[in-house]
Amino acid sequence: MSDLNVPDMANAMIAHGVKRVHVLAWRDFDDDEAGGSEDHAHEFMKRWQEAGLSVLHRTSHAAGKPSTAVRSGYDVIRRGGRMSVFPRTMASETFGRMGRYDALVEIWNGVPWLSPLWCRRPRILILHHVHGPMWNQMFSPPLAAIGRGLETKFAPPFYRRTPTVTTSDDTREELIHLGWKPELVTTGPVGVDDFFSSGGVKTRHPSVLAVGRQAPVKRFIELMEQVKYARQFVEGATLTLVGDGPDRAKIVEWIEQNQAHDWVRLLGRVTREELRDQYRQAWVISSASLAEGWGLALTEAAGCGTPAVATDISGHRCSVLNGETGLLAPLANLGRVIADVLLDDSLRTTLARQAEQRARTLTWDALAAGVLQPLYLQVVGKPS
Repeated sequence: MSDLNVPDMANAMIAHGVKRVHVLAWRDFDDDEAGGSEDHAHEFMKRWQEAGLSVLHRTSHAAGKPSTAVRSGYDVIRRGGRMSVFPRTMASETFGRMGRYDALVEIWNGVPWLSPLWCRRPRILILHHVHGPMWNQMFSPPLAAIGRGLETKFAPPFYRRTPTVTTSDDTREELIHLGWKPELVTTGPVGVDDFFSSGGVKTRHPSVLAVGRQAPVKRFIELMEQVKYARQFVEGATLTLVGDGPDRAKIVEWIEQNQAHDWVRLLGRVTREELRDQYRQAWVISSASLAEGWGLALTEAAGCGTPAVATDISGHRCSVLNGETGLLAPLANLGRVIADVLLDDSLRTTLARQAEQRARTLTWDALAAGVLQPLYLQVVGKPS
């Protein structure tokens, strides 16, 4: 990522006449269903705004939120549904309904905005991961096939010359395989806020924590099955689930059917302070997710001195250094590995220390600079 800082790049861009930046994302940071991608966008947008750039964030309607707002200094426009936001935004940008802009950031989260077809200004793409098997988790087979075709066949030819930022080396390789020019795809780690720091005490009993939106792709049912298996080896182990989502009813049903009330706890949505407390108290954090751009909860927990045991997928390989800050395993082996870490105090202590050390090297300032650099290079050019 960038060796330049955001204020210096922003000042140079403004001197070259580029000040107003539009950022397109299908979901807003204040949406009830917001996740890691929305955190990522919010963190770089507020830093760009603080550095002097004028940022407008265009996204879809969020329940209970006004259609326009100002957050951390940058403008937010929330109009349209999850799908209608795409044609509405493209039309608005084409006809100037949201005002003039000097540069564009497109965040492609499954469905592209097709900015290469209508934007002739400096422009970058942010793509956290290729959804692949997630389409089958979210839609019926016909719609899933359309989504996969759009993501991997129809849209890529338009983007192959677009400077692109992603968080995973695996995703970078996937994009190159789809035709992106290697020199145009950069990667860089997501930040960890200093708020997520170690403190307090661990639970007296072995404890596993899982944090995230309770959607099919996160595979919370499968995680509970794996922790149930781990309990055969680890007496008194518990699992705490933080979050909510469409799979909530299925999770409750599984707990009922497996008489797991005494070892599975559902917390729902919690405050930031409560989340930090959960990170600090847990012995390990786990994720059975099928696909991720970056395991943000895993690195936040690392900042609190809690190592991860997670599925071996691309988004986890960048957020967890296998064997150093946590352990990765296929889903079928996850329970056994969870048990191994819970039973090995020395291993867990070493992983926890190294996880926290690495988390302190991950900063949102570096992320914001790394995302801005491809725009800066288009506007200012490479240093002589």
